[in-house]
Amino acid sequence: MEKTDLKGRILMELENLISRSCAKGKITKNYQSLHRAIVKNHYNAVDVSIDYHRRRIKMDLVMNNTDYNPSKVNLRLPTLYANFFFNNLCEFLKSCVDQDNRSLGFYSGLLKSYSKKEEDIVSV
Repeated sequence: MEKTDLKGRILMELENLISRSCAKGKITKNYQSLHRAIVKNHYNAVDVSIDYHRRRIKMDLVMNNTDYNPSKVNLRLPTLYANFFFNNLCEFLKSCVDQDNRSLGFYSGLLKSYSKKEEDIVSV
């Protein structure tokens, strides 16, 4: 019972963080890196850039994870270039939220790091 409650809390807090990060005029560098991290995690992308004015997300998607070796420099990963258009960044990012256990662990780490960054901003 507690696992499902924790899962729901993580997802709810992440959606709240996404909503705060998409507020008009408040997209800081920290929030931009949050947006890139969410997109990278969902699409298994290696290079993500977001053009907020043109509403475009450009990325290189990893096509095959079997060639990936974390102990070596990966110079020849098969990737596919993608260029997405979004109408509403907040809704797009919320649609990128996955509910598997690996992603939940990733999101809990994001929440921990961004709650710490927000505390530092408030205390200054």
